[in-house]
Amino acid sequence: MPPGTRWDLVVVGAGPAGSTSAIAALRADPTARVLLLDAEDFPRDKVCGDGIAPHALDVLAALGVRPAALTDGTDPITHLRLRSPSGVTATRRFSRPASVVPRALFDLRLVRAAQNAGAVLRRHRVRTLTVTEDGVTVDGTIHARTVIGADGAESVVRRRCGARRAPPGTTAVALRGYTSARPWPAGEQRLVMTTAHWPAYAWVFPIGDGTANVGYGELVRATPPTRVHLTDRLHALLPDCPPLALRGHRLPLSPGRPDVATHRVLLAGDAASLINPLTGEGIHYAVLSGALAGTAALTGDPAEEYRRSLRRALGTHLRHTDLLTRLTRTPWAVDLATTTARDHQHAFDALVDIGLGAGTVGPALVRSMLTSLAGRVTRRRP
Repeated sequence: MPPGTRWDLVVVGAGPAGSTSAIAALRADPTARVLLLDAEDFPRDKVCGDGIAPHALDVLAALGVRPAALTDGTDPITHLRLRSPSGVTATRRFSRPASVVPRALFDLRLVRAAQNAGAVLRRHRVRTLTVTEDGVTVDGTIHARTVIGADGAESVVRRRCGARRAPPGTTAVALRGYTSARPWPAGEQRLVMTTAHWPAYAWVFPIGDGTANVGYGELVRATPPTRVHLTDRLHALLPDCPPLALRGHRLPLSPGRPDVATHRVLLAGDAASLINPLTGEGIHYAVLSGALAGTAALTGDPAEEYRRSLRRALGTHLRHTDLLTRLTRTPWAVDLATTTARDHQHAFDALVDIGLGAGTVGPALVRSMLTSLAGRVTRRRP
């Protein structure tokens, strides 16, 4: 790239949010000059649970990216097994299968789709960002009409553009590893919750080739948990899990009203603190916010257009997850939700949509939870 090169859009970070941004921008304007910058070469690993909800694939399908091209070589996940903090167990079938795709593979396939759409991919670690009258300058030499920061939880773009810091109590940490030493049930995701250090849970997500993604995460409090602590908690909740090579990552959870745009700089995915605060799921938020940011990036007022479209798509959902997060700070609320999911398929489906997609709390779910609550009270009476 010669010094002074000008682009219509520069996307910093070529993961799911960034690649989707580039695809959406080029779908809106196939003649746009779009540059994707990433600090690493692809394929590259990314610490994650690797779960891909059908809601995320819907977003990508609407942009012309075939879901089968992203999930090829993995088996569908048809069931979810939940164990609540007090030991209530619910096992239900998903209304639509989910997928588990290692991020090294998923991100590679998605960035290739962005390149096929016309985006230029370059390895480059961004360090500075300057907003000018006619756009944004990256590292002094790369000029863009608009910049999208999709560079993850430790986003340089977020820090440089002056976005508000996330409030306390909205960060989680997790460790994950891969194992094929134990034949975990194929086609079934498992979540094991615990009252100790709540909110916290361990997971087992089988990929379909005999390998499973196994991990543990919890909310960060005043003192961040140590690696030893996280590892011990993983094996306490999954005692039959063999020793693993584990890697850690930080999850900036949605605070309900994330700061996503300023001037001609937009933030998407983890960089915008768009991770579901109830489940830690981030791929759906990443591709949805990426699609909306990419579509807004080349408009006359990208920041306002992006805020508006994100509010339409996720506003009510984020308000509901913020409220539910406050309610579920006590484990009994999660015990109740798990009991309701166990007793009512429609409630299970609604809770999955809230945890993995953009679902909201509706009257039917409230009625089911009140019914389950009444049943728990009745059973406890002498």
